[in-house]
Amino acid sequence: MIRFISNEVQNSDNFIHVFQCDSDNELANAVSTVMVKRGYKLIEGTIISGVYEKGNRTMRLLFGAFSKYFKFNISVDVMKVRFSSGTSGFSGGVIGIGQIRKESAEISEAFKFLQ
Repeated sequence: MIRFISNEVQNSDNFIHVFQCDSDNELANAVSTVMVKRGYKLIEGTIISGVYEKGNRTMRLLFGAFSKYFKFNISVDVMKVRFSSGTSGFSGGVIGIGQIRKESAEISEAFKFLQ
């Protein structure tokens, strides 16, 4: 059973959530499931400490905010999920930065309801 306890850090593009659960592996599996359901792929590392990506970087560079691209670093350690943006969003201009912040906020909320 996974239960959200609190936020240690909450910024526009990174956060640390604290959970109560049986093991870090259980928490990492739940986090990975949420990311995959949201359309992300684990491109580097493991579910314990890895990089998730969604979209196409080249298309983002060519078409800016008209093409979605997100990259996030996620690690699970001592029942904490550390989440940070792997990209600034500048390639999408002001709209792209807003997209990164919005996506981060949505993922933050989704992680509060892990099962």
